[in-house]
Amino acid sequence: MLKVGIVGLPNVGKSTLFTALTKKQVDCANFPFCTIEPNVGVVEVPDDRIRVLSEMTGSKKRIPAAIEFVDIAGLVKGAHKGEGLGNKFLSNIRETDMIVHVVRQFSDSDVTHVDGSVDPLRDVEIIELELAMADLATVEKMLDGVRGKMRAGKSPDLAAQGSALEKWHAVLTAGKLANTVELTDEEKEAVSSVALLTNKPILYIVNVDEAAANDPAWMSPLGAGRFAVPISVKIEAELAGMSADDAKMMLAELGMGLSGLDKVIGKCYELLRLMTYLTTGEQETRAWTIPVGTKAPQAAGVIHTDFEKNFIRAEVIAYDDFVKCGGESGARDTGKLRIEGKDYVMQDGDVCHFRIGA
Repeated sequence: MLKVGIVGLPNVGKSTLFTALTKKQVDCANFPFCTIEPNVGVVEVPDDRIRVLSEMTGSKKRIPAAIEFVDIAGLVKGAHKGEGLGNKFLSNIRETDMIVHVVRQFSDSDVTHVDGSVDPLRDVEIIELELAMADLATVEKMLDGVRGKMRAGKSPDLAAQGSALEKWHAVLTAGKLANTVELTDEEKEAVSSVALLTNKPILYIVNVDEAAANDPAWMSPLGAGRFAVPISVKIEAELAGMSADDAKMMLAELGMGLSGLDKVIGKCYELLRLMTYLTTGEQETRAWTIPVGTKAPQAAGVIHTDFEKNFIRAEVIAYDDFVKCGGESGARDTGKLRIEGKDYVMQDGDVCHFRIGA
């Protein structure tokens, strides 16, 4: 399951966003090894194809893809020096796949800004510095160990790891992000297990005034190179408290096809280059998350590791063909069901049956 950490300064709408997200919580019994804590919400990835397929095949259960969001206490300037609660909560998001950074652009005199004024770019740079300083402490500790071993001649194979750590150390010392560093393939492999916060993809959510939430002319205040999405957390909180029909009506009145939260979830997939394939039948219709470019055996392995090992072939129908043909039998009769082998590269929306050997 995709895991996302949420960061930001106090009073930027981070906790309100998290509360709105958890209104979309899924049934966690469907996701083994998923532990729910007060600051963790497991949220459905919006995908109407699941409903359509389950109705066509009479599925007893619908299991969407899901994202786990982890919220941490708001950071403040100087957290790495012990200001506020410090950065002790950052360890909670070290193992996430990516970070969502919430930043304030909305105006509201009733909501005090921790630094006295609304300045999105300044706020982003404050949090990025705190993340960089937390990573610097990690890298310095590792680098000391690697240098010691190399001086002692105990581990001559540590050259690539040491080189990668040196590159990271240089940019982090300057307050920049580790993901701005270009590593060689050998260096990447050597530090693949090192979970740096600033080496993760970052999606910036700019919490805007209501009027700007659906403004096509909105311009990001965060500068080039930062993947930013404007949403009004106030609107999202209102939507989260409504019935599905009322929320749909409100979105229509606002001229929004999707809620901001649904857009955010979609952008997380886009940033991580993830996609979905589907399985459907009488028992359940389910969405499975895989990286773009995944081949059929590895996609089958997401269901069960033995499926990859014992893969024979995949029976694949494009979602649109499945619907147009009225289901699997119609797709088979019209030649839209394809038999694909081990080299087949999966496509978003593939409806699959995998044939597995003993």
